[in-house]
Amino acid sequence: MLKKVADGVGIFFWYLASLLPFWFLYLLSDFLFVVLYHIAGYRRKVVRNNLKNSFPAKSAEELKQIEMQYYHYLSDLMVETLKMISISEKDLHKRMRATNPELVEHYFSQGRSIIAAAGHYANWEMAALAFGKITDHKTIIVYKPLTNPSFDRFMNKQRARFGSVMVAMKQTLRTMVALKNELTMSVLVSDQTPNMHEINYFTIFLNQPTAVFLGIEKIAKLTNAVVLFYRIDVVKRGYYTYTLVPLVENPKETAQYEITNIHTQYLDKQIQETPQYWLWSHKRWKYKPEDINL
Repeated sequence: MLKKVADGVGIFFWYLASLLPFWFLYLLSDFLFVVLYHIAGYRRKVVRNNLKNSFPAKSAEELKQIEMQYYHYLSDLMVETLKMISISEKDLHKRMRATNPELVEHYFSQGRSIIAAAGHYANWEMAALAFGKITDHKTIIVYKPLTNPSFDRFMNKQRARFGSVMVAMKQTLRTMVALKNELTMSVLVSDQTPNMHEINYFTIFLNQPTAVFLGIEKIAKLTNAVVLFYRIDVVKRGYYTYTLVPLVENPKETAQYEITNIHTQYLDKQIQETPQYWLWSHKRWKYKPEDINL
């Protein structure tokens, strides 16, 4: 009972904080950068190790520059994610603009459902909110549940308020099969780290063997859905565009792991172009091929 009350109070103040204007939140972000980077050194060892292994050809000075740019952006991402709790539809449309939304109706007119692969790149939370406004057909966001049930329910309610249906990762395949005869557009984050018992395949991602989920490929082949990449680009502080990039139009004609390699390498390419916007503080390479009996 006390925990529920504490959670309720926390959610209330979290919501109140989200009502602060963007200009104030960015002042807070500037302060947060100092705390995260210079004072707390939040996951600095993880970030440095990830950057070093991903970009062996870059100099120490180049890696240091990316590192600092990343922490600046991470601070922005934190306050922007807070703002997503209460952002208006008007503000959302202004700050996250689609470059080619007509592509969705192009495939729907052919009777094809869509799977959009995405990464933990730029503001994926804002992009997830905008996802629900891209079409009048059903949009599905696959998510990893939070450990706190109260906060998980609250966040899902906020994420779904512009029309998307939230589906927990473990329910993905079952949901997609149930909706096989409906036209849907689903977004799945492709750079999650599988648990050890879930690992069935390693691919090369950012210069190193990387365990990846095969869900996008399995669902695409099962439903014959078109596979796109949900690309997010930073225009300036707090402003983004998203572009739907066709990757695979005929999934049933692809070889095993081909779809997985294609969407993984597309994300790799975008990170190589502007690396500071990827989630470098995530422990992405916890497992190596020699650790797993495949």
